[in-house]
Amino acid sequence: MLRPFLQVDVFTDVPLDGNPLAVVMDAAGMDDAAMQRFARWTNLSETTFVVPPSGPQASYRVRIFTPMAELSFAGHPSVGTAWTLLDAGLVKPANGRLIQECGAGLLEVHVEGSGNERVVSVQAPCAKRSALSPEIIEALPRALGSIGGSVGERPVLSDVGARWLLVELASRTQVRALVPDLELIAKLSRSCRVEGVAVFSFEPQLPIPLELRAFAPATGVAEDPVTGSAHAAVGDWLATQGRLAAIGGRYAASQGHAVGRNGKVHVRSSGDGRVHIGGRCCALIRGAADL
Repeated sequence: MLRPFLQVDVFTDVPLDGNPLAVVMDAAGMDDAAMQRFARWTNLSETTFVVPPSGPQASYRVRIFTPMAELSFAGHPSVGTAWTLLDAGLVKPANGRLIQECGAGLLEVHVEGSGNERVVSVQAPCAKRSALSPEIIEALPRALGSIGGSVGERPVLSDVGARWLLVELASRTQVRALVPDLELIAKLSRSCRVEGVAVFSFEPQLPIPLELRAFAPATGVAEDPVTGSAHAAVGDWLATQGRLAAIGGRYAASQGHAVGRNGKVHVRSSGDGRVHIGGRCCALIRGAADL
């Protein structure tokens, strides 16, 4: 059966600069095994499948698969899927808003502009943070290439539907220079039952204050080009520490330099404590998948 398909570059308006996403726009009738098999075949960090929503509250329902497993939430698939459905005219925002249904529940999607200027932002699930054991904290510098001690708060586990170990370093230069031990990161990730390790720097005096890299070898993704869920987890962590007030509760973040990309993520902490992540997208491949 031919199903409408689009491959979109997320968190960029320059083709080949962001994080690619495969979107099957009508996956009604596909079973779990077929979705997982196609996601494994695309071999992208995520592939999404749009199916009818469970109730009238949602604009659409999306299922998100890595090459190895289904996720309840992920940022770049949420932003990219909403952009794709808007681009195809399959959904229409009401007062600039859509409601996405996914494994993490019903999430607000905000839409600003149109065409190439369209910015789509998704409200991330509320973060649940938990402390890490001393053994995990001790192993993280070795996993990240003997970086020495981190700065700011101690590393933490943050669950925003996707689970990340968060490590802060002092500068963008340090983040970009990391040479990680992917085998050890995979071992730690499996031990903590997380997607991987997100390493970032926050320098509010810079035009783009935040630099991030996300390593998820246990899920089949050595280094993700641009990772919305990790940015949501970091944004929540910074907001909780009161570190965003000086820059108005919002900032731009950079990711992808180490893998030849130039992703830009818009991060905003709202008054109710929720974090919104978004950006622009551009279409690369339009057609149909025979599934």
